[in-house]
Amino acid sequence: MRRTTLLALAATPLLLAGCGTHTGPTGSGKVSPVPGGPVCRDEVRLTAADSGRTVCVAKGGEVRLSLGGAKDRPWKPVTVTGGALEAINSGLVVRPGGAEAAYRASAPGTGKLTSSRPMCAADPGQMSCKGIQEWTVTVTVKSG
Repeated sequence: MRRTTLLALAATPLLLAGCGTHTGPTGSGKVSPVPGGPVCRDEVRLTAADSGRTVCVAKGGEVRLSLGGAKDRPWKPVTVTGGALEAINSGLVVRPGGAEAAYRASAPGTGKLTSSRPMCAADPGQMSCKGIQEWTVTVTVKSG
């Protein structure tokens, strides 16, 4: 048997272990893949690159985000709409221009996180622009 075949066979159980699963309806303890459903995680970490995404969090889980910014192009504080998320202490020091936030998935439903920042620095005597970079992520909270 070729060496690459052995490596592929050895890696298969590890790959399958990472698939989305749920406990069977009879409480049998058997685990099976969630057919066609979204993978809802206990913790989701978001960055500026996640803008436009929709993520799923299990009720009781956490959403943490870090938007790295600069003093001359600061992010506005993150706002949340909808009743599915409640703000919690992120435990992080906010760097100048950045935005840090954390939320607990408190109720099934949908929440929307938003922020924005200038596209260009507004330095006196320098060329500037009026563009705004929008950041939005939709969070779906599901009961376990």
